Amino acid sequence: MRLKLRLSQHRRPDDPASAGVTSRRHAPGLASLFRRALLCAAPLLAFGLIAGAALAEGRISIIVNDPENPYWAAEGEVAKATAAELGYRAIVSAHGGDTTVETAHVDSAIAANVDAIILDPADASGTIAAVERAVAAGVPVFVVNSGLARKGLAVAQLLSNNAQGAEMGAQRWLRSMGEKGSYLELLGAASDPNASIRSDGYAAVLGQYEALTRAGMATANWNRTQGYERTRGLIAEHPEITGIIAGNDEMALGAIAALKEAGLLDRVTVGGFDGSPDAVAAVQSGELAYTVLQPVAIFAEDAVHQADHYIRTGTPREPQEVQLFDCLLIDRANAAKMSAPFVMGQ
Repeated sequence: MRLKLRLSQHRRPDDPASAGVTSRRHAPGLASLFRRALLCAAPLLAFGLIAGAALAEGRISIIVNDPENPYWAAEGEVAKATAAELGYRAIVSAHGGDTTVETAHVDSAIAANVDAIILDPADASGTIAAVERAVAAGVPVFVVNSGLARKGLAVAQLLSNNAQGAEMGAQRWLRSMGEKGSYLELLGAASDPNASIRSDGYAAVLGQYEALTRAGMATANWNRTQGYERTRGLIAEHPEITGIIAGNDEMALGAIAALKEAGLLDRVTVGGFDGSPDAVAAVQSGELAYTVLQPVAIFAEDAVHQADHYIRTGTPREPQEVQLFDCLLIDRANAAKMSAPFVMGQ
């Protein structure tokens, strides 16, 4: 079934934005059984079979992080479905945050002479060498979700406006906290610039309130299990806390599990970030105060359309390399409007 998205509603690249950045307005899961195959199967096999078949249609390689996380699963699914609609054969692979695995997938794509690569980088700096290899081989790269530390390599970088989303989420969390209390922060992977951008966005808002105290913080690497484990340790040290703000939904859901176990959830306000189906359900049940919806379904689709344009014309569709897509807030007032995973209806 085709996912219909109204891209025409989003801000166009000629709108005012930060220097070198285009900003857009924001308006589906792979089974975990496939995760090991995606991460561990010989990368050359999949594309080798395609290359050997001498297929007439074009080929696009889609490389995501970890499809066990519903956010990255949706990213790969939407991009693959869009490529198929445009007449391309697409293969989705995953690196799991490992640059060595990522490089193997990129090398496989180059060897198979694909027409383009859609890439969610494993590391802002560590991924640069793999992208350089693709560019040197004449394969255009379109980065999604997490930006590269260097501009001028990718044809385009399509990213959530993490600063905007973090500040919006922090404002909502602040209201639920009553602008006071002691709280914990869970951070994403240090290799992902989104982790620091969101943390800085939280600090920009919360740092203005003297009645708020950050009692502790920990890196939980975007992972639900680590979110649970880090929260267990932190609440043992800081049982007085009244809030937890997390860098993504998986960590927030892990925190909720730890709080339930400790009997503390009723007095602790938890905020998330991503807009995953499990988080939306937690918002509706009242366990999660809110989540920030990342427009992954929008930019994953648009990245493939931009790749198609480049393949056909040899020129970028958009004048700016870095393109930001604004986030939306999901709370109990609008959670029922979600029409599909990571898609809010009108």
